Amino acid sequence: MKANSDATASRAIPSVQMLVAFTLALAFFAPGSIAQAQSADAKPSTKPAPEPAIEQTFFLHNVTQQSELADIQTDVRNMLTNAKIYSVASQYAISMKGTAEDIELAQKLITELDRPRKIYRLTYTITEMDSGKKTGAQSFSLIVASEEKTTFKQGSRVPIVTGSYDTSSTPNGAETQVQYLDVGLNIQASVGSSADGLMLRTKVEQTTVADEKSGVGAQDPIVRQTVLDGASTLSLDKPLVLGSLDIPGSTRKQEIAVIAELVK
Repeated sequence: MKANSDATASRAIPSVQMLVAFTLALAFFAPGSIAQAQSADAKPSTKPAPEPAIEQTFFLHNVTQQSELADIQTDVRNMLTNAKIYSVASQYAISMKGTAEDIELAQKLITELDRPRKIYRLTYTITEMDSGKKTGAQSFSLIVASEEKTTFKQGSRVPIVTGSYDTSSTPNGAETQVQYLDVGLNIQASVGSSADGLMLRTKVEQTTVADEKSGVGAQDPIVRQTVLDGASTLSLDKPLVLGSLDIPGSTRKQEIAVIAELVK
């Protein structure tokens, strides 16, 4: 019996030793694993903080119309969808709030769009001819900025009676309604860039009062009018004939020409 008990005890000792060794190993590594798990759970988020917002105002130096300011504002707003962008029409300025990258891109866009305009001098010459011979000429010069319209007028204002009504404020009890008609020369011009030179959009209107009356009323005049309205391609420093017309009832003729010069 004693021999059997000693054999059993001898077999149990290795098992106990293995159990003790496993328990010691678990006790040794477990705290590190638990600490590592706790460290991973407690680790703060690495998401970067948002960039601080910057406020900036850009003053436009070459814009002269409200529509141009609105176009630039719309372009910048469409490109920078996350920025807040406003316009100050009275000062031709754009104010915005965004990141440093937004401000830098807005500055680049505004510099490209707010460009100085070229200035041209347009000289119109109206030549009168009779039976093929030059009898006289008149020249008129206009300063025109690129993509802007310039108007030139020369003449008189003719009163035209349009009606009358009874009133007690006048001795005869009637008040006359009068409108004024501009008579003379009217030139409108604008210049833009084109692949072949300058694109000229022009309207030349000339009106005169005829000697005869209309017959509708004692004071109603007959107004003669000539209008040239169209677009043409110009080359700098080269005259271009825009058109010519015959004067009805005579051998006279008028020819309208224009020449463009770059001022700056």
